[in-house]
Amino acid sequence: MLRVEHTGGFVTPSMLAARLPLVSAYADGRVITEGPVPAIYPGPALPNVQVTQVDPAAVQDLVDRALEAGVDETGDLGSPPLADAPSTRFTLVTSSDTYVREVYALGMSSGLPGSPDPADTGITEDQSAARAELSEFLASVTDPGRPSEPYEPAAVAAVASPWVDPGDDLPQPELPWPGPALPGEPVGGLGDVSCVTATGEEAQALLEAAREGNAATPWVTDDGSRWSVTFRPLLPDETGCADLIG
Repeated sequence: MLRVEHTGGFVTPSMLAARLPLVSAYADGRVITEGPVPAIYPGPALPNVQVTQVDPAAVQDLVDRALEAGVDETGDLGSPPLADAPSTRFTLVTSSDTYVREVYALGMSSGLPGSPDPADTGITEDQSAARAELSEFLASVTDPGRPSEPYEPAAVAAVASPWVDPGDDLPQPELPWPGPALPGEPVGGLGDVSCVTATGEEAQALLEAAREGNAATPWVTDDGSRWSVTFRPLLPDETGCADLIG
């Protein structure tokens, strides 16, 4: 029903392929977001995916607020002079139509109310006001203030690339790879990045193993190859690696 996600920006190819949407809301009332992540290095191997269940009235309210925020509008929102920032894409599906609105560098200081030098940003007052409405709406749906619980995925994608020593002098114990054969299928246009999908018991084994590692763990396959792996729980409307790059 509603999805808000980042596209583009200056991130690694693996992060680009495995990036979670900021929020995914479904007609049955499930609202899925990424929860807080410990500020440690290396970070955890698994993202903290949370799901909240809301009632039908709240689902309709979400649609109404998205429309009030301008997700269905098509006016130019401008482009702040910021390099390598992501765009924020809003996708809203109603009973009558599908609306997609994308805005570059949403929520960043340039072109927003309170910017130190708004005259130098190339963003008009109308564009700034429209950006502020979308920012406020996004903040309200990513921090709904309702109880949530860990999301239990039916399938997990593993985005892999050859492991490279990060050169940080931190020892990283190797772990045996417990999932489908790597490297899997290439992810189009992203260099040496590939992807495999695990379901059922294999997915559960992958999740358990990921909890023992971290974002820098070298995963070793039977032939001795070492891989960097980004784990991406698949969302209810996703079926495999092909869904990860929109």
